[in-house]
Amino acid sequence: MSAPLPEVWLRGPLPDVPALLQPVAHSLLQSREEAHAKLADLSPAQLAARPGGAASVAFHLTHCMGSLDRLYTYARGEQLSEQQLAALRAEPAANEKPTTANALLRNIDASVDRALAQVRGTSADELLAPREVGRGRLPSTVLGLLFHGAEHTQRHLGQAVTMARVVRGTAAS
Repeated sequence: MSAPLPEVWLRGPLPDVPALLQPVAHSLLQSREEAHAKLADLSPAQLAARPGGAASVAFHLTHCMGSLDRLYTYARGEQLSEQQLAALRAEPAANEKPTTANALLRNIDASVDRALAQVRGTSADELLAPREVGRGRLPSTVLGLLFHGAEHTQRHLGQAVTMARVVRGTAAS
């Protein structure tokens, strides 16, 4: 049996990713790997479970990928589309729609791939460019949005992994 790989950030620089954005790309790839390693075996019932009224695994995964898309839209200097706003409004009901772990993981893969393509295409000269967030047009920068997208993804992935442990424990009792 081979030794497990170190975390993504300890594997060295990623090709075609600007030096200042390596941590963003590492974080996104780590989230994807952890999702596959820790969530692939969950049943639809486990994905939708809400012990104690907590957010479900399905919600956390749906929300983190939707947020990643929205934050990176702002990083491009764009406002959200009607489709993105509709998806945002639908996120709280993610646990009500039957889904599979494979479907959610495919969404994670596609979202991370799109985000990485944007990261790779972002020049260092753009990083401090001002950007506006939301209807309130709150101030941020390209770098702030790219970093927060990766950090927010990791945060919700961690919550999904924790909830998966809870529902597995609940199912085993």
